[in-house]
Amino acid sequence: MAKLLYRLGKRVHRHRLPVVLIWLLVLVGSGVGAFTLGGETSNAMSIPGQESTTALERIEQQFGSGQSASARVVVKAPEGQKLPQHVKAITDLVADETAVSGVRSATNPLDPAAPSVNRDVNVGYSTVTFDVKPGEVTAEQRAELTKAADKARAAGLTVELTGTAMQETPHVGGPTEAIGVVLALVVLALTYGSLVTAGMNLLTAGIGVGIGVLGITIATGFMDLQSTTPILASMLGLAVGIDYALFIINRYRQELRLGSDVGHAVATAVGTAGSAVVTAGLTVVIALAGLAIAGIPFLTQMGVSAAATIVVSVLIAITLVPAVLAVLGRRVLTRKERSQEGFQPADRGIIGGWAGGVTRNRVVALLLSVVALGIVSIPVASMDTTLVQRPPAGSTQERADQILAQGFGEGFNGPIIVLVEGEGAAATATKAAEPIAKLSDVALVAPAQPSRDGKAAMLTVIPKSGPDTVATEQLVAGLRSELSGLEGGKAYVTGATAVSVDVATSLDRALPIYLAVVVGLALVLLVLVFRSLLVPLVGVLGFLLTIGSSLGATVAVFQWGWLAGAVNLDGTGPLISLTPILVIGILFGLAMDYQIFLVSRMHEAHHRGAKPIESITTGFRQAAPVVVAAALIMFSVFAGFVPAGEPTVKSIAFALAVGIFVDAFVVRMVLVPAALALLGERAWWLPRWLRWLPELDVEGTALDELAEKEKKPEPVTV
Repeated sequence: MAKLLYRLGKRVHRHRLPVVLIWLLVLVGSGVGAFTLGGETSNAMSIPGQESTTALERIEQQFGSGQSASARVVVKAPEGQKLPQHVKAITDLVADETAVSGVRSATNPLDPAAPSVNRDVNVGYSTVTFDVKPGEVTAEQRAELTKAADKARAAGLTVELTGTAMQETPHVGGPTEAIGVVLALVVLALTYGSLVTAGMNLLTAGIGVGIGVLGITIATGFMDLQSTTPILASMLGLAVGIDYALFIINRYRQELRLGSDVGHAVATAVGTAGSAVVTAGLTVVIALAGLAIAGIPFLTQMGVSAAATIVVSVLIAITLVPAVLAVLGRRVLTRKERSQEGFQPADRGIIGGWAGGVTRNRVVALLLSVVALGIVSIPVASMDTTLVQRPPAGSTQERADQILAQGFGEGFNGPIIVLVEGEGAAATATKAAEPIAKLSDVALVAPAQPSRDGKAAMLTVIPKSGPDTVATEQLVAGLRSELSGLEGGKAYVTGATAVSVDVATSLDRALPIYLAVVVGLALVLLVLVFRSLLVPLVGVLGFLLTIGSSLGATVAVFQWGWLAGAVNLDGTGPLISLTPILVIGILFGLAMDYQIFLVSRMHEAHHRGAKPIESITTGFRQAAPVVVAAALIMFSVFAGFVPAGEPTVKSIAFALAVGIFVDAFVVRMVLVPAALALLGERAWWLPRWLRWLPELDVEGTALDELAEKEKKPEPVTV
């Protein structure tokens, strides 16, 4: 691989301007395609074939509802008054709702045939149904509905809005994300000692992210993508793109300091650091694309989209970055470095002292790191997950939910729908309602609502507990058990809580398989890289501690509420169901990145004849500074998505930020060197029956021979 990438670097150097132009054209073309072909993303999370999803599809067929976006316009009478005292204001409100563009229907809370008011008749709601799916309601339509609510407020009513129609599609970019990027720029500037080089690093990474996200936007015009997909892709693409460019640029600068000309330095950087970038990128792609194993379409889309963005970032790192380096030449060095041929910066005392301290006190370092991370991992045992998201604090959605909970009970915001099919479905549903009403957590069972042809009927079950509680989730299981032997028809249980339960069940089943496949493939890749069994095993076992501490800290903050103010947390509650599997997949790929970048330099030193301890300290001194910078950059990018992050992304970004910090500074820079020092020469042992495996040569040792050949004078032809 090193020779192949070395030759690629040579070609990129010779054709640097066309390479830069091609990438700029790809970026512009992606922008044009996104503007003309892009569609809307969706907030829906369901699994085809699951009972809850099947029921929603059948409700759509039988009742013409269930898949349309809707809003609840919640009205509350002034203190001491009843809603009937405000008939005109409510009638006008319903008329204004009906006049909103795209609205299919709007119900009246005081309709005698189907009233939607509480027992005290001081709280009610109007259901506004749109003719589009959730996530497709425009900002203009939401503004029209809000204007209608404002008019009713002026008449003396308290009016708030909630429902799928009021959910805004999250967008990439914001103040806190920008702060993360600025911090990354500061770290780069300090690392390089050059603002121009730091800006170039950030710019090339931004081009990769731009192409990736614009490509995802184009895809939304042809398929339904989850709204979190572009945010996840941009977050990962930016962090990885900056880091991969950092490794290439750092090696290029090293070669220039050693006296290499620009062409040779570019080619060597691509052949050596580029090999590590390609291998590291491959581990991330394997981890992300492996999410397809779960068999959950929206999770597969998120993983594949993010993996595609990582592929773009890798291609940018081994083509565009060296092309720009070839254009800049020696200007990537500081003035002092340019003025002194063969200048080498002094060995950093902290890094050298760190490596020496860890290897000398390897037993203590290993035990302390394992115990500390084990303690942080303890909260994982209490982790709860759900797909039911809480509205932002202080929003009209939150106020609407609070009014409904006060007027109708906590469970009103999380109704469970029972669909009954068969001849005489209404009678069967009515009969089934009796035992359902006797279940411990049931507050109310609404009368059966028959379909037009009488072959289906719906029961709305209102729990006593809230939508994201364990009691409501247990009620779903209790309903299914109660209805499993229903006579005269077939029953389905659905609703937001039921969908959440089904997704969680599928994820729990898929996670062990996912881990086995992804970790297995990555282990094979690492064995090829390091020609060792124990080094990859140490890396993977260290990753388990990374995951434990990352998810443990996330549970402590987002579920228990520890330090909630530090992350601008709206309220505590279960983690989003996607968090564990996404964090495991993403962190595994990124953790293996640091394993490759750090340990490959140790392996290179050992391959050149250094003793085990010497190879560890030598490789550590060479790679640790750039790994520290890379980890700080990635931490800054992920942390930037936390304070004002979209709820689904918030906990994921926090877990990734903690995981990156722990993995880089504790696992890779303490635990792994300590373990390798304990293992000694045995760390690089490979069984004889595996020595036939191909060697990837990530360190670029084959380039020494190639360089010697290139130094020989070419024969003169006359």
